[in-house]
Amino acid sequence: MSKDVASPLKESPADSFYDKLLNNLQEGINLLDPNLRVLYANPASLQLTGHSLTEVLGKPCMKNVLLDLDVSEIRPCRSSCPVAQVLKDGKVQDLEAYLHHKEGYRFPVQMRIIPIRNQKGEIIAALETFQEKSPKLSVPHRGEILHRMGLLDPLISLGNRRYLEMHVSSRLDEMKRYRMSFGVLFITIDRFEDITDAYGNVVGDKVIKMVSRTITNNIRFFEVVGRWNVSELLAVLLNVNEDRLDMIANKLRLLVEKSTLREDEALIRSTVSIGATLAQITDTTMSLVERARKLAEHAQWLGTNKVCLKLEP
Repeated sequence: MSKDVASPLKESPADSFYDKLLNNLQEGINLLDPNLRVLYANPASLQLTGHSLTEVLGKPCMKNVLLDLDVSEIRPCRSSCPVAQVLKDGKVQDLEAYLHHKEGYRFPVQMRIIPIRNQKGEIIAALETFQEKSPKLSVPHRGEILHRMGLLDPLISLGNRRYLEMHVSSRLDEMKRYRMSFGVLFITIDRFEDITDAYGNVVGDKVIKMVSRTITNNIRFFEVVGRWNVSELLAVLLNVNEDRLDMIANKLRLLVEKSTLREDEALIRSTVSIGATLAQITDTTMSLVERARKLAEHAQWLGTNKVCLKLEP
């Protein structure tokens, strides 16, 4: 490892070779000590998470990682830390995780955790390797096209309301011709006015971007998210039934809940209320979106940070 990084591993003449190797990998690499503090992070790790080396060295990893332990329940790693388990039993773990970007949003990775032993066979560190699993569609290319057509929201670099109306209309035509099912999620940022009142419009914009990036990073590449109104997003999900729509909506809701934005000394959190509904043959663009919007309003009425598929008495 580099000589400026505190490490329990002994230096050797081969260190410069290994530094070059690790620094040029596309996989993120983190080395953690027995106290779960970061001893080393390669450039790919820093690029993926948006942090600088000084921001992560010596810091506990649990501040930046959220693990998906079950498809219906997402819990932070501190409740069942896989790195601590590897340090304890020495067994390699492969898992899906949701890393925390410096800008607040969560993105999915495939992670492997490997025990590092000294010459006596004692476990002295753990090595994390991870690769991003976010959609690989060329967002900049799509953004350029939308910008030229006047269909781009400049804040979040995703489709605007006009684009969403056109997209939903096209999906409805496909459904009526080919019986291709789809659903929409109307996503409202809870208490957004309270956030802007407390921290200002600039921070409010950062929260909108944080929420939109979390959602965009955790749906399939051929699905669409855009901005419907100031603090409202619309997602269009293809080939789903009601159960899958509910599962995806709750997963996104939980990931937004676990997204945090640091602004000076403040740690800003936000939640979303989601109205989820399947498109019907008789729907128009506005009837479909309006139904989803009313469901989102009902979710907020139920207490915020909820998903609603049906109006309850």
